[in-house]
Amino acid sequence: MKLSEYFEKAVGYGVISTADSEGRVDSAIYSKPHFIDEENIAFVMTDRLTHRNLQSNPHAAYLFIESGGGYNGRRLFLTKVKESDEDRVIDSFLRNKEYRNVVKYVVFFKIDKVLPLIGDGEII
Repeated sequence: MKLSEYFEKAVGYGVISTADSEGRVDSAIYSKPHFIDEENIAFVMTDRLTHRNLQSNPHAAYLFIESGGGYNGRRLFLTKVKESDEDRVIDSFLRNKEYRNVVKYVVFFKIDKVLPLIGDGEII
């Protein structure tokens, strides 16, 4: 199954972890990623710590935990490739328009690796 198809069907919640240039880590709850293609995703972001960390360190991890009990989900290892603060770009990615007044960026990532929630077997 394609990763984009998995995220279309899966129900759960996600957490993005970033670190600044000195290695101080932050984690924050985030919605599912927006798929550009099977190797690139995007997230809408506010001007908070996650976004600030990505200015000095482009690497991030996204952990998605499926609802319903058990230990099902995905871990995505990511590298930031670009971002946009253009209103038209932000508006095209917003799922819930009521957040328009706080969302400031769309950040695009390359997916470096995908692992299951538990274990080290890479998912193809």
